[in-house]
Amino acid sequence: MLAKAASDPSSVEYQRATWDALKKSINGLVNKLNASNVQDIVRELFGENLIRGRGVFARSVMKSQMASPRFSGIFAALVAVVNTKFPEIGELIIKRCILQFRRAYKRNDKPVCVAATKFLAAFVNQQLVHELLALELLTVLLGVPTNDSVEVAIEFVKECGFTLQELTPQGLHGIFERFRGILHEGEIDKRTQFMIEGLFAFRKGGFEGKKGVPEELDLVDEDDQIVHEIGLDDDMNAQPGLDVFKEDPEFQENERRYADIRREILGESSSESGSDSESGSDSDSESSSSSGEAAGAGTASRGDQRVEIADLTETNLVNLRRTIYLTIMSSLDFEEAGHKLMKMNIPPGAEVELCTMLVECCSQERTFLRYYGLLAQRFCFISQTYATLFDEVFMKQYSTIHRLETNKLRNVAKFFAHLLATDAMSWTCLAYISLTEETTTSSSRIFIKILFQELSEALGLKQLNAKMQDPAMREYFQGVMPKDEPRNTRFSINFFTSIGLGGLTDDMREWLKTAPKHAPKRSRSSSSSSSSSSSSSSSSSSSSS
Repeated sequence: MLAKAASDPSSVEYQRATWDALKKSINGLVNKLNASNVQDIVRELFGENLIRGRGVFARSVMKSQMASPRFSGIFAALVAVVNTKFPEIGELIIKRCILQFRRAYKRNDKPVCVAATKFLAAFVNQQLVHELLALELLTVLLGVPTNDSVEVAIEFVKECGFTLQELTPQGLHGIFERFRGILHEGEIDKRTQFMIEGLFAFRKGGFEGKKGVPEELDLVDEDDQIVHEIGLDDDMNAQPGLDVFKEDPEFQENERRYADIRREILGESSSESGSDSESGSDSDSESSSSSGEAAGAGTASRGDQRVEIADLTETNLVNLRRTIYLTIMSSLDFEEAGHKLMKMNIPPGAEVELCTMLVECCSQERTFLRYYGLLAQRFCFISQTYATLFDEVFMKQYSTIHRLETNKLRNVAKFFAHLLATDAMSWTCLAYISLTEETTTSSSRIFIKILFQELSEALGLKQLNAKMQDPAMREYFQGVMPKDEPRNTRFSINFFTSIGLGGLTDDMREWLKTAPKHAPKRSRSSSSSSSSSSSSSSSSSSSSS
């Protein structure tokens, strides 16, 4: 009975025997890998059902790399070639590597951290992952520097620094500035400080000996490579269930599907040297779509990935904000940042994310940096959309200004003062401010104080006063310089006088002199007082008579 079941493709025993053979074959091929036989091993791997055994392949590669981190480049080259045909396998290995780093970092497991970062650096060199992942990882390692985290960061930069220099020179410059800051703070051991100095010397030498991917491991054309945009903090699933045997109700059908894929891939491989790249790209897309069908619902095809990226879900907005943040923080000056952000082609309707990120990044700085104001000014001048959106952001910031600490509040006020002083955004935003005792808090008064002091410093008191007295804009300044009730007017006059801007109050002082005659709200009290005085005079006259 057992022998009969083992020969029946639909039986569990047959499938288990096939699984064991597949597992043994994949492990054996990965263990034989070296720099000279990568292409041969890849061909043999494609002969096995990599879709069914993708979990086994991922586990075997990561286990071998962990045992020999110095061969990370070889394993990454293998994954890079497999990734061109089965991008879901490349994505699975990258995610497992990121999860491995996250676990090791939390446990302070330095050897595992070093091994995981070496593998990720090799992925960056092969352009399997976007370079922003490398900047994110370095930001985490250097955020709260310890001797171990700085050493891991140094090793990581040594491995992929040359590639980062090519892809994002300003991002790498920002990382080295952070290294310089850590060195000047002097809170780490002398040994680690010497390692940082050695890293600077290594960069000065052009990363000699670590210049990207060695020629013998550069096996994938740039047009064929698929870059995965995965963030360090993204929610991801290691899919451990792929590593163990599971019965497949459609075993024979899936085996036939993979047989078709195998013929396409290996047929392409054998004729690759004498044929043009068109057949390669055709079979590439066909194999990807076929592998997506064979893998089932849990595996997305390349076409699905495109749709997912184009669809602005909440996850994609988070990814967009992260990309904007990293671009802003890694750029040397506002012109470079503006150029990079414009090349991002921010989807319509998501421009407000850029405006919000600029304000938030600015508020996080210790002191106000004109970099943020100049960058926002540039976008306002490029498109009126951004000027309108900054008006909305101003309203939201002012309505929640009480939530900000004093330093953040100061930076936000200076940011908007810069935009107003340069006419990058409309002064109509001041209509959101109501400067009275009842409608302001200590936080909002500090915000208004800094805003107008910065405007006075940028424009001069005379020009600022001319702006505030512009008849066309006067209706928008009624809240800042109220003329509805003398009590509110006096409060505004006293406020501006106390912050050294009494010159703005001349018009309000003139109005205050004639307020009882023209203010309708005072007529009732005036008439009551006059009637009381007349009644008292009449009573006195009657008594005298």
